[in-house]
Formats: sequence, C-alpha cells, structure tokens
Amino acid sequence: MSDATQHPDADAWAKACAEDLAAEKARRRGTAGPPPGTAAEELRKLVDAVADKVASLRTPLLGMGAQDAVQQFVSQAKAAVEPVIERNPQVFDHLAAAGNELLAAYRSAVEGQERRWTRGPDAPPPGDPSAGDKRDDDGPGPTEHIDLD
Repeated sequence: MSDATQHPDADAWAKACAEDLAAEKARRRGTAGPPPGTAAEELRKLVDAVADKVASLRTPLLGMGAQDAVQQFVSQAKAAVEPVIERNPQVFDHLAAAGNELLAAYRSAVEGQERRWTRGPDAPPPGDPSAGDKRDDDGPGPTEHIDLD
C-alpha cells in the first residue's frame, strides 16, 4: 500500500467541514435576512420606522392640528436622537449588553423561584445532603383527596 492511501489528506476533513459550514451560513443568511447591525444602527432604524409610520397615519379621528403636533413631536425626537447616536454609538452597545445581563439575572431569579414553588415549603434546599429522595415505597407522597360527587 502506498503512503497516500494509508494517510489520507489530513486537511480534507477540515476543508469539507469549512465548506459545509460556509454553505449553511449562506443558507441561513438567505432565509433570515441580513444580520442585525450595531445597537446604534438598530436604534436609528427604529426611530426612522416610527417616524415613517406616524407620517403615514392619517385618521379622521384626529384633527389636522393634532396630526401636525404629532408630526412635530416625532421630528423633534428624531432630531434629538440623531446627534446622540452619532457622537456615542458605543454607548448603545453597552446599554444593549447591560440589558442582556439584566434579562439573564431576571431569568435566573424567576427560575429559582419556580423551583422553590414546585419543590414545596417543607423540602430542603437544593444541594442539601438531606435532600435525597424522601419518598417511601408507597408512591410519590401524600395526595389530596378530591371529591368528584
């Protein structure tokens, strides 16, 4: 046997994986659209979308004066936000990261509380060596009788 048949190209597997990964990323980009931009760009898009939506609203319920006031408010808000975004785009990235951290902390607190609720008031805390399986051989534990009559 030749050396080539005993030791196939060591990079062939890595090349095949890289090609598959690139193809999968291209497929996902095609279905999911472009990846999101920075937090500052996304805020700018949001402000533009809200301004466009408000500009397109023409309801007979609001008088022309009210519609003009709303348009003026949106224009002023947009004018106030634009310079802040231009000067400090990284601030919005930090705010987005802080929001993600707050969300993770909230989830952790809620999941912990849910575990305590489902465990019951008399159960030892998780990690306690006495927290082993407290069931006896008769079943899952005490049950409440429900009268269906």
